[in-house]
Amino acid sequence: MDDWSNFEKYLFRSDELGITIDFSKIGFSEKFFNGMAEKIAVAYQEMAALEAGAVANRDENRMVGHYWLRNSNIAPSSEIQVNIDKGIEKILKFAEQVHLGSLAGQDGKFENALLIGIGGSALGPQLLCDSLDGDNKINCYFIDNTDPDGIDLILKKLEGRLGQTLVIVTSKSGSTPEPRNAMVEVMAAYEKNKYTFSRHAVAITGQDSLLDKQAHSEGWIGRFPMWEWVGGRTSVFSAVGLLPAALQGISIKSFLAGARDMDTMTRVDSFKNPAMTMALAWYCATDGVGKKDMVVIPYKDRLSNFAKYLQQLIMESLGKEKDRDGHIVHQGLTVYGNKGSTDQHSFIQQLRDGLQNFFITIISVLKSRNGISPAVDSNGMTSGDYLNGFALGTAKALNENGTGVIQISIDKFSEYELGALIALYERAVGFYASMVNINAYHQPGVEAGKKAAAEILQIQRSIGSFLEKNKGKKLTIDAIADGINLKNQKALVFKLLEHMAANGNGIKRNPSPEILTSTFFTKSEK
Repeated sequence: MDDWSNFEKYLFRSDELGITIDFSKIGFSEKFFNGMAEKIAVAYQEMAALEAGAVANRDENRMVGHYWLRNSNIAPSSEIQVNIDKGIEKILKFAEQVHLGSLAGQDGKFENALLIGIGGSALGPQLLCDSLDGDNKINCYFIDNTDPDGIDLILKKLEGRLGQTLVIVTSKSGSTPEPRNAMVEVMAAYEKNKYTFSRHAVAITGQDSLLDKQAHSEGWIGRFPMWEWVGGRTSVFSAVGLLPAALQGISIKSFLAGARDMDTMTRVDSFKNPAMTMALAWYCATDGVGKKDMVVIPYKDRLSNFAKYLQQLIMESLGKEKDRDGHIVHQGLTVYGNKGSTDQHSFIQQLRDGLQNFFITIISVLKSRNGISPAVDSNGMTSGDYLNGFALGTAKALNENGTGVIQISIDKFSEYELGALIALYERAVGFYASMVNINAYHQPGVEAGKKAAAEILQIQRSIGSFLEKNKGKKLTIDAIADGINLKNQKALVFKLLEHMAANGNGIKRNPSPEILTSTFFTKSEK
C-alpha cells in the first residue's frame, strides 16, 4: 500500500472539534484489526456500562463518573445531575464575587491564589493555569509536595501578599499527608503575619471528610465537593480544575464543551473513533504489554506540562500488577516527554539514533499565534513556520528510522481544544485498559506506598523516643536498632538517624572516620 493510501485510511479529521490525527505511521495491518475485533467489541460494551453507572472501582465499590462532569444529562441519577449542575453554578458565582471584590482578603481584593494539593489535585489545575489565558487573571501558585524548602520558596514569593491571597486546599479525604502538611505550614504563615487563615481559605474535598469538617467548623469562605465517583487523575473537570480556572477568568463552559463534544465523537462504534484508534495504536506499538514507551512531544509552549499530566493519567491507570482475573501481568505504558522544538537539542538525539524502545506522539497547533507573525529570514518564513517544520521533520526522521508515530494537529488552541484533547486521552485509557483486561480505575500501588511511608514515620518516632529515654548517651547504630527491635533493618535506621540529625530536632551525630561507626545522641539537660 502506498503512503497516500495508508494516510487516507488512517486519518481522522473533525471540523467540529478542529482536530486532525494521523495514525498512518503506527504500523497497522488488516490482520491486526481482525485479531482485535473481539477486544474492541468488549471495550465498547464496558465503556457504555461505565457511563451508565456500573461499579468500576471494585476496591472501593464505587462508580467512575468523570464523563458525567461535562454532560450531566448522562448521569445515572437525577441527584448526581443536580449536584453537578449546582456545583458549576457555585463555582461561577464564587469566581464572580472574587473578581468583583465582594469576596476579598483582609488586605483587599484577591490578587493571588495558592493551590495546595498533590497528584491530580495539582496537575490538572497546573495544566489549565499554565496553558490558558483568562480575562481576570489571578496569579496562581502551587504547593504540591511536603518539601519544606519548596514550601518556603512559594511563601517567599507571597511575602507581604498573604492578605490578598486565596488559599485553595484540595484533598478528597482530608488526611493525605502532603496537602495536610502544606496546609498546616501555610496556616502557620498566616498566623505569624497576623492574618486569619479562615478568611482566605477554600476547601475542595469529600463530603464530611476531615478537611470538610475543619473548613465548616472554622468558617472557611468556601467549600466545594470532590465526589467519591471522581478519581484524582480525572478530576480536572470537577471543582479541582474548574475553580482555579474560573478564578483566572478562563471559560470553564468552553472547556467542558470541548470535552463533551469529544466524548460524543469517541462514543461512536466506528473505525473513525479517534479514542478507539488511539488505544489500538498503543496496543499495536507495544504488543499490548507495554514493550515500548510512549513519548509525547507537544510543539506548543502552552502544553509544556501536558506530558507530565498524561504520565499520571496513563501510568496510574494502566500500571497494574494483576489483571481483573487476579493473574500477575505487570501491565503498564511508560510515558515521558517535554516540548518541541526544545527537545530537538536534547533527548530527540537518542530517539533518532539510540535504543528503539518507544513510539512517539507529536502534537501541533496550526494557528501559530493571535495576529500576524513577522518574517524571521530572507525567505519570508516565520517562527511558526520553523516550529511546524521541526514538528513535521522530527516525525519524518523518526518514522524513517522505524519509529511508530502518531501526529495530532489542532486548528487553534483555547479552552475548547484543551478540553477535547484531555477527553480524547481519558477515553483511550479506558478502551486500552479493557483490551488488556486491567482495572484502570483503582491504584493499589499508590496505596501501598502510602502505607509503607506511614510505617517509616512510625520507626522514626520510635528512634526519637529511644534516644530521649537514653538522653546524653552516644549510641551506635547497632545499639539503636537493637533497642527498637529492628536489628534486621539497620540500614533504614541509619538513614533515618542521618535525616533526624540534619534537621535540628535535638538529635546529634558524633562523627567518625567510618560513617557507619558514628554514634547518635540527644543532648542531656544541663
